[in-house]
Amino acid sequence: MPISRSSIGTIFVGGALSVTLAALAYPSMLGIQTTSSNSVRVIASTQWGPLTEADRNFVVFVRSAGLWEGPSGQLAMEKGTSAAVREAGRHLVIGHAALDANCRKIAPELNITIPNQPTPQQQGFLDKFKSDTGKQFDSDFANILRVTHGSIFNTIAKIRSTTENTLVRQLADQANDVVLDHITQMEKTGLVNFDQVNFQETTPPKLPSNQVTPPVPQPGAPLITLTVPPGLPTAGVPTGPAAEPTPAASPTTG
Repeated sequence: MPISRSSIGTIFVGGALSVTLAALAYPSMLGIQTTSSNSVRVIASTQWGPLTEADRNFVVFVRSAGLWEGPSGQLAMEKGTSAAVREAGRHLVIGHAALDANCRKIAPELNITIPNQPTPQQQGFLDKFKSDTGKQFDSDFANILRVTHGSIFNTIAKIRSTTENTLVRQLADQANDVVLDHITQMEKTGLVNFDQVNFQETTPPKLPSNQVTPPVPQPGAPLITLTVPPGLPTAGVPTGPAAEPTPAASPTTG
């Protein structure tokens, strides 16, 4: 049963999804000085090329998204009432484990502190899935995740087309493949209400920054890792390019 516009609004923690990279910027305590909201401002020079605020925020967002979408996939494998929903869950678990591994690898190289918890809004989505049962779970799972993946898809393209950092570029390549696969899997469930999804993606209300910003990690807390459960087949699930990035080439003259 398609979820109504009012239901989606409630599920989305006081409103529909509002994904803006600027809202995901961490304060300076996270290891990178934040003195401007200009997303094109270069905040670090690295051997892989300049790192901008948008680049940094993208790495943070990909990590944060996996922290709730990976567990959501696990719930779908356990609670989904159709084979298509369970298969979509498998793709989420495997795809986000791959993205998470890349985020955890490049974050220390770029001096980015990544979150250990999803945003309050994202945790609200996950809590909704935990409380759902039966067909309601299937519908909420397909529609909410179709909105969230659709909302970030354009951002991935923008980062990929503008970043000069080869590590961030590789993550964007990988995220593009994985997110497109997840969008496709949600649509294959046959449960996506495209009118409602398009409405949520194109007219998201403004949410307080504390709802769409991951909590600051606690010092010394073990880093949560997303992994593929033993025995879960990974065949047929896109996980993105596996090529190792190289340092950025020095500009040439003449």
